[in-house]
Parts: sequence; C-alpha cells; structure tokens
Amino acid sequence: MAALPERVRGHIAPSWRDFRSQHRSWLCQLYFGDPAIHYEIWNMGERRGKLELGLHFESRDHARNQHWLQIVSAAMVGVKATLGEAWECEPWDRGWTKVYTTVPYEPFTTDYLDRNARDLARAIETLQPIIAAGSPRS
Repeated sequence: MAALPERVRGHIAPSWRDFRSQHRSWLCQLYFGDPAIHYEIWNMGERRGKLELGLHFESRDHARNQHWLQIVSAAMVGVKATLGEAWECEPWDRGWTKVYTTVPYEPFTTDYLDRNARDLARAIETLQPIIAAGSPRS
C-alpha cells in the first residue's frame, strides 16, 4: 500500500498528480484537499477474496455524503461507460457513501500493484472532474 501513490502518479495525467495520500497495511487513500473525500484501495483480505477500488465520501456530515452520492449517481451512465459496468454507487456504513468496484484478490505482485494503480488512476481521471464540477465555488 505504501508504494501505491507513486504507482498511481505514474499512470495518471499530470493535472491530477498533486493528490495527497495516507496508508495502512490494508488500505491506501488518495485525496485532493479534504481527506474525508478520498479514493481508496482496500484489501478486503484473502478470506473475502476481494480488493475494493473506489471513491469514498466519509464526512461526519451525512447530508454532505448524500449530496456527493446524488451528484455521482446522476453521472453513473457515463462512469460505467468509461470504467465498466461493475462500478456502483451506494450509501454505506455510518452515513458514508461510496462509488466503487471490487476485483479478485491476488497476492501483491508488481503486476497486480500496477494493474490496480492504473485502474485507480483511470477512476480519478473519470470521477474527479465530476467532483470538481459539483463543488461549491468560493
């Protein structure tokens, strides 16, 4: 997970490389500005057999999370056309919401890391313009 941010930067357009990141052994979060709105790769573990890639809205303000879910929901036809039919958006735990897909868990090889970094970079390039367009102007 520690290597993921630089791998994503290697696959993403220069205009989106200025994200910040934080990680733990089982997940990595990338964000622009507010860490409560972040892209995440979450290793759900061998037992579950999945890795989740997504955009999470984890503000303490549940109405704000719903706002973002509504904005992305309205754009899901285009999101699915670009990222694939397996991408979904839905309410989640603790009033949070998310846009995500899962991929089969595999041991963390360089190839697996690169594939997921490339997929997350593509998700950022697709979803971040939607988020930027839906942000209030100051």
